Amino acid sequence: MTLHAGTFLTLFFAAIGIGGMASLLGVGGGIFMVPLLLLARFVPTMQEAVGTSIAGVIFTSLSSSIAYGLKRAINVRLGLLLMPTTIFGAWCGARLTTVIHAGALSIAFGALLLYPAAMMLRGKPPKEIGLSLHGEASGRKLYLIGAVVGLFAGVASGLFGIGGGTVMVPALAVFLGLDFVTAAATSLFVMAPSAMMGTYQHWVEGHLHPELALPLILGLVIGAQIGPRVSARVPKRRLRQLFGLVLLYAAINMILKGAR
Repeated sequence: MTLHAGTFLTLFFAAIGIGGMASLLGVGGGIFMVPLLLLARFVPTMQEAVGTSIAGVIFTSLSSSIAYGLKRAINVRLGLLLMPTTIFGAWCGARLTTVIHAGALSIAFGALLLYPAAMMLRGKPPKEIGLSLHGEASGRKLYLIGAVVGLFAGVASGLFGIGGGTVMVPALAVFLGLDFVTAAATSLFVMAPSAMMGTYQHWVEGHLHPELALPLILGLVIGAQIGPRVSARVPKRRLRQLFGLVLLYAAINMILKGAR
């Protein structure tokens, strides 16, 4: 299927903005791409929006990781710890789109996001949040928390096409006490291989539209270079509050979708 020039340019320029915001906040951009594809009727079903979106997440993650890597902002050790369960979770999430109705899960997931959204909107640093394990998570506890965070983020990525950053960034910041920029950079580093797994499975299931993914990918690669360049100039409290707004949007969006 070929795209009209207007459709191509619309997706391309929208993706530049999405890539900039996503790389700044450490998310893959799917929380913006999925509604864009659905509400503008580029695709008819949620599954196709998810499958096409997650293909774009690969390139947001890769482009952003290069930029953050040059700034030495990625916690590589923690990222490698998170990758195995995140990749497995992405495969499980993609498979689940074909065998379960995601409504109840979408509502539950949206409700789960409300706590970190509230904490981020208040602009609190991790050490001031009651559930933070800053300085306490090490050894087996660190591995266990990392495995659980990775699994939840991976399932969210494969099931909802959102990259997993909406789970991973607040989890790394709130529970493990990472500063926001490091949490965002590490989240994007982990996302690339898990998004590849999710994309492959969605392609197998026939949910991926390459002709729509192409302009999104081109725009995302360009936009993803913006976030790392401006992250150091934005006050960390403002970054947390901005991410809180994104989390709140994602939570409400998922709850409403699940209730339909």
